[in-house]
Amino acid sequence: MAPVDPSLRKRVLKVIFVSLLLDLISFTFILPLFPNLLEFYRNSEAGPGSGDTILARILNGLNSYKSAFSRPIDSRYDIVLLGGALGSLFSLLQAVASPVIGHLSDKYGRRTALLASMTGNIVSVLLWVVAIDFRTFLASRIVGGLSEGNVQLATAIATDISDEQSRGSTMALIGACFSIAFTFGPALGAYLSTIATVAANPFITAAAVSLSLIVAETLYLYIALPETLPPKTDKSGSKVPKEPAAPTRTNSHALINATHFLFLLFFSGMEFSLPFMTYDLFGYTSANNGRLLGYIGLVASILQGVVTRRLAPLVTVRMGVGACLLAFAILARANTVRALYLAATCLATTSATVVSGLNALASFEASAGERGGKLGVMRSWGQLGRGLGPVLFTSVYWWAGRELAYTMGCAGLTLVALLAFAGLKAPPGSVKKRAVSDKKEL
Repeated sequence: MAPVDPSLRKRVLKVIFVSLLLDLISFTFILPLFPNLLEFYRNSEAGPGSGDTILARILNGLNSYKSAFSRPIDSRYDIVLLGGALGSLFSLLQAVASPVIGHLSDKYGRRTALLASMTGNIVSVLLWVVAIDFRTFLASRIVGGLSEGNVQLATAIATDISDEQSRGSTMALIGACFSIAFTFGPALGAYLSTIATVAANPFITAAAVSLSLIVAETLYLYIALPETLPPKTDKSGSKVPKEPAAPTRTNSHALINATHFLFLLFFSGMEFSLPFMTYDLFGYTSANNGRLLGYIGLVASILQGVVTRRLAPLVTVRMGVGACLLAFAILARANTVRALYLAATCLATTSATVVSGLNALASFEASAGERGGKLGVMRSWGQLGRGLGPVLFTSVYWWAGRELAYTMGCAGLTLVALLAFAGLKAPPGSVKKRAVSDKKEL
């Protein structure tokens, strides 16, 4: 690829970091609010005499699902299951939208596609602000699922302005945004939910702040973000020769996509089952689980800032998959809080490594003109795994119990490990030379 001006690279990386941090903090506001938010809608729309509402029909379907299991499922999980269903819906919509957004960014430019995505995000959060009924809230999640493209486009932009030696550390910077946002965003959202201003929508304060962050991000991107997609014509109007589709292809996109899909299928299932397991074993409350997730986010952000950014992409993938395999093995037999937090440390390592490493590997296998589409397809497969994983994994958990569910997950991660250690190879440009100094990205 053509060399990138260092000052431009530094400026764009700063824009990516700030905008993605704003976006993800806004996105994570709602996560701790789901139980109380959905309970609010259930009490007003699914109680006695509420009629045949959308929410009542969904809850009836979930109750039928619960009754199919061999052991009873506590009614306290009704809201958790509803939240999981909405999360799966969001991921499945992302699986549909991601390739389209990626291809549009290849055709019309990263900046144009990102601003269009931000418009959809604004509409989504605006619907949440005015969501005094579940139907409007559901519409908010649908619009958000179909329009959210910030992460994949930030990845494509970061790849556009990174050379082969700095690709992995740039992806780690994006991963660090996730860890920081998931460490502080949910706590801030929970605090804002305590500030009641409108009785018809008690969560309007959190929604309004989320909207203000998204609007600020959009304005910032409009003002500060240049187009990073290489031009198709030069200044004289002559066509620029196309970069080869796969200059030094080492891994097929099918192999990378399969690894991403299978990894998130099992990882997201385990992630979603943790609150059930901690309640069953230790009687954990939402506050206890919040501290556990905060610990995972904090450790992951430290690892991304100190370790991940210094390693080659394939090394980070293998390290994260190995840590995840160990976490499954521990959780299958964990009976103490110490064992739980040991598994959580492994999960933090996984969160800090695998997805950012796979994104970096995929970027090596695509030219600038197809990068958005290839990364979009990869994200689509990942979101498909994230959408299906919770349903499949918790079904096994309730049918057969914790030990068998996590043992089966361990077997599934063994397949992912085989793909990572025996299938994936390190692209020539991804291996860092010792002579290259590890400069700060910002």
